[in-house]
Amino acid sequence: MTDTSAIIAAMQAEQTETDAAGHGINAEEWHRLITRLNRKPNLVELGIYSVMWSEHCSYKSSRRHLSKFPTKNKHVIQGPGENAGVIDIGDGQAAVFKMESHNHPSYIEPYQGAATGVGGILRDVFTMGARPIALVNALRFGDPSHPKTRSLVAGVVAGIGGYGNCVGVPTVAGETEFHSGYNGNILVNAMAVGLADQDKIFYARGATPGNPIFYVGSKTGRDGIHGATMASAEFSEGDEDNRPTVQVGDPFTEKLLIEACLELMATDAIQAIQDMGAAGLTSSSVEMADSGGENGEGIGVEMDLDKVPQRETGMSAYEIMLSESQERMLMVLYPDKIDVAKKVFEKYDLDAEVIGMTTDSGRMVLKQFGETVCDIPVAPLAEDAPNYDRPWVEPKKRAPLDISKYPEPQDYGEVLLKLMSCPDMASKRWIWEQYDRHVMGDTVDSSQSQGNAAIVRIHGTNKALAITSDCTPRYVAADPYEGGKQAVAEAYRNLSAVGAKPIAITDNLNFGNPEKPETMGYIVKAIEGMAEACRTLDFPVVSGNVSLYNETDGIAIPPTPVVGGVGLIEDLTKVATLKGAQEGDVLILIGETKGHLGASLYAREILGLDGEDAGPPPPVDLETEQRNADFVRELVEQGLVNAVHDVSDGGIACATAEMALASGVGVIFDPTVKSGIDNRAWLFAEDAGRTMLAIDKDKTADFVSKSAAANIEMDIVGQCNEPDARDLIIFGTYGGTSLSRLREAHEGWLPGYMNKVD
Repeated sequence: MTDTSAIIAAMQAEQTETDAAGHGINAEEWHRLITRLNRKPNLVELGIYSVMWSEHCSYKSSRRHLSKFPTKNKHVIQGPGENAGVIDIGDGQAAVFKMESHNHPSYIEPYQGAATGVGGILRDVFTMGARPIALVNALRFGDPSHPKTRSLVAGVVAGIGGYGNCVGVPTVAGETEFHSGYNGNILVNAMAVGLADQDKIFYARGATPGNPIFYVGSKTGRDGIHGATMASAEFSEGDEDNRPTVQVGDPFTEKLLIEACLELMATDAIQAIQDMGAAGLTSSSVEMADSGGENGEGIGVEMDLDKVPQRETGMSAYEIMLSESQERMLMVLYPDKIDVAKKVFEKYDLDAEVIGMTTDSGRMVLKQFGETVCDIPVAPLAEDAPNYDRPWVEPKKRAPLDISKYPEPQDYGEVLLKLMSCPDMASKRWIWEQYDRHVMGDTVDSSQSQGNAAIVRIHGTNKALAITSDCTPRYVAADPYEGGKQAVAEAYRNLSAVGAKPIAITDNLNFGNPEKPETMGYIVKAIEGMAEACRTLDFPVVSGNVSLYNETDGIAIPPTPVVGGVGLIEDLTKVATLKGAQEGDVLILIGETKGHLGASLYAREILGLDGEDAGPPPPVDLETEQRNADFVRELVEQGLVNAVHDVSDGGIACATAEMALASGVGVIFDPTVKSGIDNRAWLFAEDAGRTMLAIDKDKTADFVSKSAAANIEMDIVGQCNEPDARDLIIFGTYGGTSLSRLREAHEGWLPGYMNKVD
C-alpha cells in the first residue's frame, strides 16, 4: 500500500543549495532560481528546474553562438525552435527533418540507447504532422582494439535496426567511424525525415487557456529519470553501470502511436502537440505553455498527476515529471474533441487521458493526491534559463605537413589496399545489411551501399528527396573553422552529386566540456565556419541538437559537428549514383587539386600522423565549392555522366576505387597528370570542392567545352578499363592491384572484426 503522506512530504520538502548542486545546478543558477521564485523550491520544483536548465534542454553554453546560423531561405517554412525543421518541396508538400544525439545512453546501454534515439527522432517528425519516410544515423566508436568497442558496435547497430525495422521506416544513409578519441564516449546521432502537406503542419506553439491537456501513448515508468541531466554531464569510469537513466523503447507501440497521431491530426482536434522527449512530461508541458497564447506570450498549465497513466505503483510527482519513458505525446485539444481523440487512441489500444487544463496564470501548477506539489512561473523555466558567454581561446594553428620528409611508397596499389580496408574507409555492409533500407518501397538508392546521398521517392510522384550525413572530425580537430565549413560543403556536394538541389540542413554538434576555454574555442569556431558555409551556399540550418560534455575522466571526444543535408530532385529520371561507370569511360575530376595531404587519411593511416604532426585540413573556397557542385548537378540533369562520386577521404584514388567497386569495372590512373604535384598528393590529397565523374569517351569533347565555358577546373585523370583489364586498378608504372583483391580487403575488415574471437 502506497504511503501517500510520506510521498507528499518528500515532494514538498524545501531544498537547499547542496541539494541543487546534486541536481547539476551551480551556485549562480541557484541564486537565480531562488530570486525568481522569491523562495526556495521544493523537490519537485528543483527537479523541474534542473532538467529545464540542463545543457541538454536549455543550450545554455551554445545558445548565443547558435544565433549565428542562417535559418531562412525561400524554401524554409519552419526553422529552429520547433520539434523539427520544415521546408517547402513544391506541390503543396513539405519535408520535415531533424537530427539528435543519444550518445550517453548508447554508451551505458547500447541497444536501448540507440533504439530510443531512433524512436525519439521519429516522434520529433511525426509530431509535426509528417509521416516519417527515412532514417539516417551518424556513428562514432572507439579504437577497434579497445575492449568495449566490439560490443558497443554490436549493441548500437542492433538497437538501430531493431527499432527502425520494426516501426517500418527505412534507414537509408549514415556514416560510421572509429577513433581512440571515442573510447570512453561514443556518438550515436539519429536523423529522421518525413513528408507532410503544407496546410497540415502541427506545432508545439499555439495553445490557448481553457483547453484540456491530453496525454497519449505508453504508460509512465521510472526509466530515463534524469536522462537530460545525465546527457549534460561528463562521464567517469564506471558510469556505464548507470542503467536506470536509460529509457526502454517499444517500436511496435511507436508504430501505433504514429498511426493514431496522424489519424487524429486529420480531425482538427489538436490545438498544439509536443512529444515527450528529454525531460519527458516536464519539457513537453513547459514548452507548450511557454510558446502558447494568441501571440506567443505564454500561458499556464495545471495538471493532476494522479491521472497520468502509470505502469509502476507508488510513483512520486518528481518521478512522473522527470521520467523519460518512451512512446508518449502531450497534446492540447479543443474541448469538444476529447471523445473523438479518446476513440482514436482506444482503436490503437494506447493510453489516452485528460490530465489537466491550460490556464491564463502563466504558472505550472501540479497536484498529486489532492495536494499541490509544484507552483512555479513558466517563463523562467524556458526564457530565463542561463545563457552563458563562456570564455574561449582561439585554437592553435598547425604547421603545414611537409610530405617530402617521408619516403614514397614502393607500390601505390598496396597503399590503396591499406586505405580502403582501414576502419573508417572499409565497407560498412555488415552494419547496413542489418537495416531495412527498402521498407515502404520508395528507397531509390541508399547512400550506405552506393555513396554520395540517399535518394527516397516522394510517394506517388516522380520527385525525390536526397539525404546525406557528413562530418570529418580530424579536420575539425585540426582547424574547427575550416572543418566546420567543410562539413557543410561536403553535404552540399554529396546532394549535388546525385542531381539534387540542396535546400537546408539539420545538425548535431558533439563536443566536450564547454567550461574548458579550449573546448569552447572549438565550439565557437566550428559554428562560425558552418555558419559562413550555410550563408554562402544558401543552405540554412532549420533544426538541430547540441551535445556537450562528451568526456570521460576529463578526456574529450574529437570535435564532431555532424551535418544532415536534404535536397530535392525534381525528376527521378535525372539522377546519378556511384554505380554506373562503363568499360572505356573517361575519368574526369572536377575541381582543382593542389595536393593537400594535411589532416588526411593518408597522413594518418600511411604516415602514422594523428594529431598536430598531421598538419592543417584542406581550406574550403565556398564560392568555388558552390560553382563546381552546381556544375556537376547540371551535368547530371543533362544525362552527361554515367557515375559520380564526391572526393573526400583518401582523395581521387579512393573515390575512384569506390566507383570501380560499385560499377564492377577496373580503372587505370595517370598519376603524373598534374605537374609540380607529388604523385602521392595527386592521388591521395583531400583538397575540397572536387568530384569524380565517369563519362562516355564520345562525350569528352562536349564536356571539355562545357567546363571551359563555365570556368570550371577539370582534369582527365584516367579511364575505366576495357574488358581485358576489367579486374585491375593500375597506377601506371607505380603499381596496382586487382579489383577482386581490393573488394576482399574493403568488404572483409568489418565482418572479420565483428566475428573475431578474442
